[in-house]
Amino acid sequence: MDLGDFEADNSVSCRLTSEVPDVCRSEDCCLGIDEAGRGPVLGPMVYGICYCPVSRKEDLKSLKVADSKTLTEAEREELFQNLSDAKDYVGWALQIISPNTISTSMLQSGVQLKEVFVDTVGPAEKYEEKLSQRFPGLEVTVRPKADSLFPIVSAASICAKVARDHSVKGWGFTEDLGEVDKDYGSGYPGDPKTKAWLLKFLDPVFGYPQFIRFSWSTAKRLMDDKGFAVYWEDDDEEENGERAAARMKNTSMLTYFKSSTGSTAPGNAHQSHRFFTERRLQGLDAL
Repeated sequence: MDLGDFEADNSVSCRLTSEVPDVCRSEDCCLGIDEAGRGPVLGPMVYGICYCPVSRKEDLKSLKVADSKTLTEAEREELFQNLSDAKDYVGWALQIISPNTISTSMLQSGVQLKEVFVDTVGPAEKYEEKLSQRFPGLEVTVRPKADSLFPIVSAASICAKVARDHSVKGWGFTEDLGEVDKDYGSGYPGDPKTKAWLLKFLDPVFGYPQFIRFSWSTAKRLMDDKGFAVYWEDDDEEENGERAAARMKNTSMLTYFKSSTGSTAPGNAHQSHRFFTERRLQGLDAL
C-alpha cells in the first residue's frame, strides 16, 4: 500500500499500514514512533511508526533518512518512496486522527488534549517505565529530539509528515464552500495565511468546516469574536456572563433568520446554509 491509496472519510480517523516484511516476522526488530501535526489548528494529526530488523539497521541508515522537519517536502516524498521501495525489510503504519475526532473528543466535558493525543511532556524516564510495563520484554528508549538521533525514528517522522501533507493538500470538503482557497499556509495559529483563511471561511452560525479543530483556542476566539452570540440555558453564571458580554458586541443569532425587510424567512436575504437545504427546511412569513 502507498499513500496514493488513501481515500479515507475525512470526518473520521483511520489507519494505514504497509505489508509486513517476511524477515520482520522471524528476526528481532527495532521500531520508531513519531508524530506530525500536533500544533496546527487545521487538518489531522498523524502518528507514524517504522520498523526493520536489527540486523538491517545499517541498510536503513544508508537510505539517508533524517528528521522530517529539516527536509523539504520534495525530499520527504523521495525518502518515503525509498522506504516503501525497501519493503523487503522496512515496514510502516500510520494512525491518522481527523480534526473532527480531535474537536469532538476535546469538547466533551472534562476531556483534555493529553487524553486525545499521547502526552509526551515530562521526564523521559517516566515514559520508558510506562511503556516497559505496557510491553514487558521489550527494550524501550525515550529521548527528546529522537527523530534527529535515531534513523528508525527519523523514518517514522517522515512517514507521519508525508501522510499529513497528503491529507491536508487533498482534503475533501463535505461542506458546500464554493471555490475553496487551499492556500492555508502552515496551519499554525501564528501563520498570516492561516489566520486569513480562518477569517474567510468562518460561518457566523455554524463555525468552521470539519477541516478545522474547533477545540483549539485560536478557532474558539475567532468564533466568539466574529460569530453570532448564543445563550445556553444550562451554562453556569460565569459562562453566561461571558456570553452576555459577547452579545453586546456581536449580532444575535436570531438575525440570521431575518430578511432585509424584517421577515423571518431565512432564505429571503441570502442563500440558505446547507444545514437548512439538506433538511428541506424553509422559512415562513407567517404561521
